[in-house]
Amino acid sequence: MARRKISIIGAGFVGATAAHWAAEKELGDVVLVDIIEGIPQGQALDLFEASPIEGFDSKVVGTNSYDETKNSDVVIITSGVPRKPGMTREDLLETNKRIIESVVAQVVERSPNTILIMVTNPLDTMTYLTVKRSGLSKERVIGMAGILDTARYKAFIAMELGVSVEDIQALLLGGHGDEMVPLPRYTTISGIPLSQLLPKETIDRLVDRTRKGGGEIVNLLKTGSAFYAPSAAAIQMTEAILKDKKRILPCCVYLNGEYGLKDICFGVPVKLGVKGVESIVELQLNADEKALVTKSAESVKKSISELKL
Repeated sequence: MARRKISIIGAGFVGATAAHWAAEKELGDVVLVDIIEGIPQGQALDLFEASPIEGFDSKVVGTNSYDETKNSDVVIITSGVPRKPGMTREDLLETNKRIIESVVAQVVERSPNTILIMVTNPLDTMTYLTVKRSGLSKERVIGMAGILDTARYKAFIAMELGVSVEDIQALLLGGHGDEMVPLPRYTTISGIPLSQLLPKETIDRLVDRTRKGGGEIVNLLKTGSAFYAPSAAAIQMTEAILKDKKRILPCCVYLNGEYGLKDICFGVPVKLGVKGVESIVELQLNADEKALVTKSAESVKKSISELKL
């Protein structure tokens, strides 16, 4: 059986680190694409030279052309301008809109049966743009952010409780921004409800930190944004798809009535498998949670409207 092919568009920190995770996990052969001559080639060669040390047989190729991406099983799109200190996600919109439209056209022309994983910000809006411009079914265009935001939420809980991150189960809904909706009611530690282990004030503080998690990294780094966790999130999705794992993961997907939302890309739990989004899981929400979801959706819809499609 031929190896699977994973193409990663954009060889910045997120793209290069995603290539690293994918190759090390031997999910398939990796094609790293960037417009800057020498950058993807050098990174790919460096990564492949690590293979005898780490013992992986994935091939890694760097290129400035989309031709090498032909017949990719999964394409991870990280291209775009990164967020800088003081910059809102919406500030990124116009520049990244032009970039994503160009990238998506070139990718889909060469890989019409691929599944696209979107990483570029503003995430929900760029995922919606890709659904509308790619010509692919909505099940095959998936935004990464829910896994990243949930991972941050889990990490903060683990730090607070001093427990293993492996024992924390959590879910998060909504847009990738300050209006995201962590769900403490659906959060457990080895089956124990979070509310039995932490007071409400502490949970509220962790939820607030989760909402501002991306900005916290940006402010610490000063000259960049997060890349380890975002790339790991994209590769978790890639693995679930390529191995047909049927994992229930929070992802940004196109909704057409689910959660009472229509014509929007929004973070919800989905079942991820070889076909992409195989089903959307609709949670039973209480009144407070519904209000937060509505508020988050309004923020996402505002950004989508600014695309002027």
